[in-house]
Amino acid sequence: MISVLIAEDQDMVRAGFRLILDAQPDISVVADVADGISAVEQARSLEPQVCLVDVRMPGLDGLEVTRQLAAHTRVVIVTTFDSDEVLNKALDLGACGFLTKDASPGLLAEAVRSAARGDVLVSPQVVLRVLRRSTPPVASADAQVLTERELEVVRHVAKGLSNNEIAAAMKVSVSSVKAYLASVQTKVGARNRVEIVAWAFRAHVVAG
Repeated sequence: MISVLIAEDQDMVRAGFRLILDAQPDISVVADVADGISAVEQARSLEPQVCLVDVRMPGLDGLEVTRQLAAHTRVVIVTTFDSDEVLNKALDLGACGFLTKDASPGLLAEAVRSAARGDVLVSPQVVLRVLRRSTPPVASADAQVLTERELEVVRHVAKGLSNNEIAAAMKVSVSSVKAYLASVQTKVGARNRVEIVAWAFRAHVVAG
C-alpha cells in the first residue's frame, strides 16, 4: 500500500484528490493539509511514501516544501502554475512528478505509483510545451519502427491516459497495454512515459 500526504490549500481540490486516491486499491491517504508548514511537519511525523504538493500555499510554498522533503520522501507537484521555470526548479529540487490540476484521475494515481517506484512522471501537455520551444522535430520515418497498436498506445500516453484508461479505450487488458509500452520503450529507447511522449513529438506521432 502506497501512503500519501496531500498538501493543497483549496479545500475542494484537496478533498477531490483524497477521494480519487483513496478509491485506489493500492493507495492510502494518511493526511491532507492546507499549508506548507503543516506539510513538512506531517510528512516528517507520518513518513508517507509520496507527498502531493501544490506550488502556491500559505506558510511555505510547494518548491520550499519540495526542497525540505525530497531527500526523505517522493514529492509530486500538482499545480495550475505550470511554467517552465517552476517545472525546472521543481525537478532540480528533487520532485518525482509534475502534474497540472486538470490531470485525469488515472494520471494522478499513475503519478503516485510512478513516484513510489522512483520514476519521474510529468504531464504530457507540459512535456510537449517544453519540447515545442526547445527541440526541433526529426523525420517522421522514425514512427515506422512501431506497429499500429503500439502507435495507438503512444497517442493515448501523450494524452495523459493511465494504463487502465488506455486498456478501456483500446478494449484490451491492462497487461496487454503494459506489454505494448515495454515494446515501445525498447524500440524507441525510452526509459519512461515522459520519454515516450518526447519521442512521439519528435517523430510527429502527436501534433506539436
